[in-house]
Amino acid sequence: MAERNRRHVIVTRAPWVDDYAPPTSGRESGAPPSPADRIQHGRKLIDQLDAAAEAAQRRKEDHDAIQVEGALEGIYVQFQSHPGFELALTSLEPQQGSVHPELCAVTTREVEGESVQLATVFVPEGWIGRFTKRFEDYVSEDTNRGNPKNKNLVERIAELRLATLRALWTDDEDAFPDSEKAVWWEVWLRNREGVNSRLQDFAEIIGVTIGRQRLVLEDRLVVLVRATSGQLGSALNLLDDISELRHPVDPAQFLADLPASEQGEFVDELAGRLVVPADDRAVTCLLDTGVTTEHPLLRIAIAPNDAHSVDPRWGSDDRRGHGTEMAGLAIHGDLAECFLVDGPIQVQGRIESVKILPDSGKNDPELYGAITAQATSIIEIEHPQRRRSFALAVTAPNSAADPSDLGQPSAWSAAVDALAAGRAVSSADGDLVYIDEPDGGAERLFIISAGNVRVPLDEDHLDRSDVEPVEDPGQAWNALTVGAFTQFSHIVHEDFEGWVPLASAGELSPFSRTSVGFRSQWPHKPEVVLEGGNAAVSPIDRSIDTPPDLQILTTRAPALGGRPLTTVTGTSPATAQAAYLAQRLATEYPHLWPEALRGLIVHSARWTDSMTKHFSGTNRQGAVASLRRYGWGVPDMNRALRSANDSVTLIGQHRIRPYLDGKMREMHLHNLPWPADALGDLGEVELQMRVVLSYFIQPSPARRGWAQRFRYASHGLRFDVRRATEGNGEFCKRINRLARSEDEQRPSSDSDADQWLLGPRERVRGSLHVDHWTGPAAELAARGAIAVYPVTGWWKERSARDRSEAGVRYALIVSIDSPDVEVDLWTPVAIEAEVPVVIET
Repeated sequence: MAERNRRHVIVTRAPWVDDYAPPTSGRESGAPPSPADRIQHGRKLIDQLDAAAEAAQRRKEDHDAIQVEGALEGIYVQFQSHPGFELALTSLEPQQGSVHPELCAVTTREVEGESVQLATVFVPEGWIGRFTKRFEDYVSEDTNRGNPKNKNLVERIAELRLATLRALWTDDEDAFPDSEKAVWWEVWLRNREGVNSRLQDFAEIIGVTIGRQRLVLEDRLVVLVRATSGQLGSALNLLDDISELRHPVDPAQFLADLPASEQGEFVDELAGRLVVPADDRAVTCLLDTGVTTEHPLLRIAIAPNDAHSVDPRWGSDDRRGHGTEMAGLAIHGDLAECFLVDGPIQVQGRIESVKILPDSGKNDPELYGAITAQATSIIEIEHPQRRRSFALAVTAPNSAADPSDLGQPSAWSAAVDALAAGRAVSSADGDLVYIDEPDGGAERLFIISAGNVRVPLDEDHLDRSDVEPVEDPGQAWNALTVGAFTQFSHIVHEDFEGWVPLASAGELSPFSRTSVGFRSQWPHKPEVVLEGGNAAVSPIDRSIDTPPDLQILTTRAPALGGRPLTTVTGTSPATAQAAYLAQRLATEYPHLWPEALRGLIVHSARWTDSMTKHFSGTNRQGAVASLRRYGWGVPDMNRALRSANDSVTLIGQHRIRPYLDGKMREMHLHNLPWPADALGDLGEVELQMRVVLSYFIQPSPARRGWAQRFRYASHGLRFDVRRATEGNGEFCKRINRLARSEDEQRPSSDSDADQWLLGPRERVRGSLHVDHWTGPAAELAARGAIAVYPVTGWWKERSARDRSEAGVRYALIVSIDSPDVEVDLWTPVAIEAEVPVVIET
């Protein structure tokens, strides 16, 4: 492998843009068998709907003396599917007129040992009769094809009933607070005109407490309410705005052997060798417990006025210690290495801090999405022009309603996605935070920890990590989520003689969580893993501990007393090191977007030998399982920063308009600067091509089934690579129906799926798509064209909210590696891309 002394090739040429339509139409999901007696099934649903309406009337009469001004008359109805099948969710929310039924909450539950889908719909007054009419038409009328009218809607409904408060609960069913004790609820409301005043009126009438923060996410308003289940249940009779209920987030709490005096000498010596970073360098903003700005190893990179707090009463200093620990790694990377080298050390970047946790105990229940939005707003108002990424190593347990729901978005992860996508933040009266329209060019890179496995650890640590899901908000689509691996396996500490490392070198850290349990539709998390330390097993009683040899050296907050240095483990230090890498990249390539920085970090990652031993290179199922555990592996600083003669990386940044009037709009064809001649000369030599497509989506996080217009992502993008036997014309006809004449068939060519690690079906999770191709160089020579095209999203299904006209950003990163053959691939690419040929020494 040649020395990495070439800058990556930034491709500035515009892609060819063409109108686009998918090559084939989609297909509906499987339908349940038709009932044996169509009339009986339809009549049963009519009777159940009548009973629900009568029960709602009786319940309303109990509250006749109580009214909330402006609330719509109507009832909440819960629909249940047949086991193993889904409801026709779109048909349950017919968008006819200004007032129509609205799908509020969708969950999957076990009923009598079988999985069913439950959908709760608010049905306004006047619409009960329309639903009855649809059921009656099913009983008595046929379509032109001889099927019962409304067949798809009606036959997917097994039964329906008047909804209770529990029907709006979309978290773990066992966690539903059904006692008479007042607790905090995360209440999701339909964001309609007057919703705040109606909620306030309801609170005053019933005597419940409303949290001080509110968060707007698309058509939902999220607020915390302290109430008993009985008090909140009365809202079903008085308030038409509630759409779903969840458990509020409870962030995880965080609580070197040299004497303090000797540590201080080493620290002072190192501090004297640090060189102040330039003002134009990128910064990392730590959202944590604060930072000790006067620490000798930190003050060179953070000014006192760059430390803030979301609550001025807390102060900005760090009295828990966690933020200061992260700061040492975010500034210096490998701090231990700094002590080992001689001479001046150039500090690579600066940091900022916004304190989001109090000094002791825990916050009152908060909307942590709103707190995160407030924190970003504080620092951006102070320094709006700085290039920064945000590091968040504070997480909360995943509160999925069912194991099959693991990985679904939360209010916090959706807020991170919205902020990453450039949504603006405003505040009214100091306590009302909204996430408004996207601000062009304001996209943000969030680097978030996957969360830690709680002690006590298990000897079978991989099995334990596989069942410990990534914590909230690490499931955010637009974030770079960081897990932990370890290279630490050598124990010399005298107190741990004979102890054995729990994880082998290069393996997942025992502290790291995974997305192995996530439902397949959700993103692979974490995307990368960095050093998170190890644990060791006692030879005597098999107890598990963390020797200092297996931990990471970093800075310690003076408020904790004692030494200025400490050691840490887990995904938090891994996250801080990832932030250090992002800062280096942002400084080296100042014009790269956050989407590209995320993509480049993941592009540089590789699995270690310990990771790859769990599957063969051709085992796609094993590769997907490894992605759920390790992400794409360990990022490499040199690979992320530089190309080599025999390993060239191309980076492009573009905008595409995915939709127009509810239809697909355009595709991009990239004819890349390509070393075709050099590749052709290599003949059958096996090479690798890696492709990364990174973009940020706009979230719609209400739990309404994640399909059709209720999808989470505003839009989706995909890539395809021209095959060796295709020209551009055949390539476009294969992927774009509009490139073919009216009667022209889709061209066929030999599939290349077996040459890709994941293939087109598996690489499409989330908003970061990565895959790598392996094959002969002569074949790769003919593959220098890549198409980027849209797939459906909620913008397409809800065209009134479509923001495609402004274009959505994406970064496309492509690399060619020739690990075993000495060849110059970089120079012909640079010449064609009109990049100056400069060799760095």
